[in-house]
Amino acid sequence: LLLGALLAAPPDAALIELLRDIHPVTDADDAVMMAAWQGLQAAATTADLDRLQDEYFKIFIGLGRGELVPYASFYIHGLLMEKVLAALRDELAALGIERQEDVAEPEDHAAAVCEVMGMIISEPGLHYKQAAFFKEYVASWLGQFFTDLENAEAADFYRAVAQLGQQLLALETRYFSLPE
Repeated sequence: LLLGALLAAPPDAALIELLRDIHPVTDADDAVMMAAWQGLQAAATTADLDRLQDEYFKIFIGLGRGELVPYASFYIHGLLMEKVLAALRDELAALGIERQEDVAEPEDHAAAVCEVMGMIISEPGLHYKQAAFFKEYVASWLGQFFTDLENAEAADFYRAVAQLGQQLLALETRYFSLPE
């Protein structure tokens, strides 16, 4: 859910304050995950809201197009509004998840996919769908997206977001690889 919020819009003062004060709970043996959390916290500590607005604009919106195109359709098919979006819409309907009327972005936006994964993890009734949703709509492209975000020319704060995203993907991949 946090990744969804960070990818949906530039963080506001309240979210930056939360990131500055967060005390993540991670496995004591997972130094890489802890380093990613600490990197995001450090980035939040030095963040300037105006620069975050500018950074977000350059990466995701741009003049004509941002540095990155944060849609599953683009990463999987090379075009927008492709088959993965239609399949995702069907999956969301089956899960009982409806698009909010005030949201203009297609459902395959990185922020929306992260938000839905967070909802699936949080809602006990949806738990059984985690592995399938993760494989089809998260692991299939978000790893490359986070690599591209980490390497984006305009990325400063968002480099730390990308590193946390990569570590959360690795954690979920390990989780779904465990025998049941």
